[in-house]
Amino acid sequence: MSPTFLVSRTDAIGDVVLTLPVCGWLKNQQPGCRVVLIGRGYTAAVAAACPWVDEFLELDKKVETGELPVEPFLAQLRGYAAAAIIHVFPNRLLARLAREAKIPVRIGTRNRLFHWLTCNRLVALSRRHSPLHEAQLNLQLLAPLGYAAPLALPEVAELVRLAPAAPLAARWQALLAERQPGQLNVILHPRSRGSAREWGLDNYGALARQLHAAGHRVFVTGTKDEGVELAAADWLRDYQPYLAADLTGAFALPEFIAFIAAADGLVAGSTGPLHLAAALGRHALGLYPPIRPMHPGRWGPLGPRAEYLVFDRPDCQDCRAAPAACVCIRAITTAQVMTRIADWSQINATRQVV
Repeated sequence: MSPTFLVSRTDAIGDVVLTLPVCGWLKNQQPGCRVVLIGRGYTAAVAAACPWVDEFLELDKKVETGELPVEPFLAQLRGYAAAAIIHVFPNRLLARLAREAKIPVRIGTRNRLFHWLTCNRLVALSRRHSPLHEAQLNLQLLAPLGYAAPLALPEVAELVRLAPAAPLAARWQALLAERQPGQLNVILHPRSRGSAREWGLDNYGALARQLHAAGHRVFVTGTKDEGVELAAADWLRDYQPYLAADLTGAFALPEFIAFIAAADGLVAGSTGPLHLAAALGRHALGLYPPIRPMHPGRWGPLGPRAEYLVFDRPDCQDCRAAPAACVCIRAITTAQVMTRIADWSQINATRQVV
């Protein structure tokens, strides 16, 4: 009987995307195995879009707070009769429940005290000062299962794969199809919900204006709350003439994944949408500060058309006291971004000729 592996990553969308190589490695090493991704409910659509993931198990936050009973979740864990669980993101409750479920191999990092009490395979893993990419660090947790020869980053990137699990609604297909020959459908995702340093609304506005002047079509995306923020800052009013559409708050995640997959590319900071675009094989341009551990060497997007821009300055040394006003990420110019996007047009034209 083929084994079942549980992979736990109970945090944000981008983090889950960069955990997909763990699932891919398991699938490649043990064909026919079943991989179950454990995460928060809002990341279920990522699991559904990944060819390496067979099933998604939600760890509801209410189970951790005691608002919901823990027994049904524990019964689900036991029901998988899993061969191993890999705690990619440490979670105290899940580690305890995996032990109570008597999962034979329970893998966690050595630097969490509760893992010493709940896991029986401990991996020495220091993330903060490591020169490795987050996806490479995640793979190191597979050492107890035979991951001995570390994969180079291009090999890891090949394991970051997504494909829309839901079709794109006809109205969004029609909207994207309005472009003319030579035009690009470019998504700008200016906000990060506090998960990353931001390039600034003024820079995104200038970029929208320049993209429009170059003949391209610009779509702005974000959550409903981010749309309210953009409206309150008069950004949507000021730059509306340069936008093909304001799509803030328009999508649930499954449809947002489908929309990104149907567009040409996306520009954003180190956010979930950037990593989704990269994994979907779209042009994905990330804008990063040089500070550790936020720099692109650790968190850069991975995919066949993924790239990034970062200001060449040692470790963002003057911005630590005021990260919200990071001058290093704002030092990236719209001209630099426009040059990269111009390359998208050339790549697309070359592909059509071939």
